[in-house]
Amino acid sequence: MPTDATALPPLPFSEPPHLSSLPSPIFTPSHLRFRAAIQPFISENLNQHALDWESSGHVPESVFAKFASANMLIPALPAPLPVEWLRRLGLGTLMGGVDVEEFDGLHGLVYGDEMARSGVLGPAASLTTGIAFGVPPIIKFGSRELQEQVLPDLLLGKKRACLAITEPGAGSDVANITTTAELSQDGKSYIVNGTKKWITNGLWADYATTAVRTGPPGPAGVSLLLIPLKDTPGITTQPILTTPSSSGTSTSGTSLITISSALVPATNLIGLPNHGLSYILRNFTHERISIAVGAVRQARVALGEAMGYVMRREAFGQALVEQPVVRHRLAKAGAMVESLGAWVEGLAWVAVRLQKQSQENAATSKHIEIKLGGMAALAKAHAGIVLDECARCAVLLFGGNGLTREGQGELVESN
Repeated sequence: MPTDATALPPLPFSEPPHLSSLPSPIFTPSHLRFRAAIQPFISENLNQHALDWESSGHVPESVFAKFASANMLIPALPAPLPVEWLRRLGLGTLMGGVDVEEFDGLHGLVYGDEMARSGVLGPAASLTTGIAFGVPPIIKFGSRELQEQVLPDLLLGKKRACLAITEPGAGSDVANITTTAELSQDGKSYIVNGTKKWITNGLWADYATTAVRTGPPGPAGVSLLLIPLKDTPGITTQPILTTPSSSGTSTSGTSLITISSALVPATNLIGLPNHGLSYILRNFTHERISIAVGAVRQARVALGEAMGYVMRREAFGQALVEQPVVRHRLAKAGAMVESLGAWVEGLAWVAVRLQKQSQENAATSKHIEIKLGGMAALAKAHAGIVLDECARCAVLLFGGNGLTREGQGELVESN
């Protein structure tokens, strides 16, 4: 957003309307104050280095520690935040003076948007995926004993988690996972066998919130189990090396986890046995909205880079942007990203309203994720389509420069 009368406005489609000097019906001064506070921190400690780190395939461990010490991992959690735990651990105030009680889904959207501002997924995912998706089931469904054992270190950033659902033979088909967890004869442990694949942050996670089969085939036999990954005999974790065309995620710790007769304490069961699929699907709502938020920002980065390029590049005696076909292609992609952005912001606003209603009627709070689940899934799926169109548009307008891994088209190629 321009800070004075002489500042240049953002390039078309590169920022949401409320950051382009237009009023917003949903973002409050608290949300804007939060963005103003976190943006320079994220820029200095993440976004300025993201492309270099992605190219090298490594994010320094000190970056995670810096985010943890600044209380900048907590905003990755779904709203409402675990206020009791955060206050107990001395994490009661976020940047911008936002109290944890005040934090809502729109603060979370702002955080996700700024974390994705570099246009490169991997480095941000290396920091937040575990706490964003692996920790919430422990907070919402874990026993008090389990929470006391693991939450302090996870929330303080002293230890890390991941979410382990996908298997070589079961991706979206969560109900048919084959990793098994059989209760030992003495009832003190689960004996776990199976393989998990495409597990983000798995390489360095201390714990995996893991989908396991404790009952019959199908959805009625799935449970969630918190598995200690380090120093547990029978567990091996190895990186999954993606192709250059999968750039943007080389730093996120994507892994293959093999589990062979590993003994896991029975007290590490999250929630009730054979209720895991319900917990997983409710957890997916936050995950899907978060992914859609990141996709909107990536699409804006691609279009912003393309817009800047066609304004500079001259061909046939005039800037490329003067060509009607170029403007048409940009406008088409821009309309898609603006409509998606409005949809995702609307979903976040609905979540905030539902949360406020649940404070008045506690019986409805557990249904928020269910009510939003279908729309969140559609938004995530559509976000992939929109990002693909915007990336294709940018590559087309950059021409050969859009296919290079350095120079003017480097950032577009990384999308």
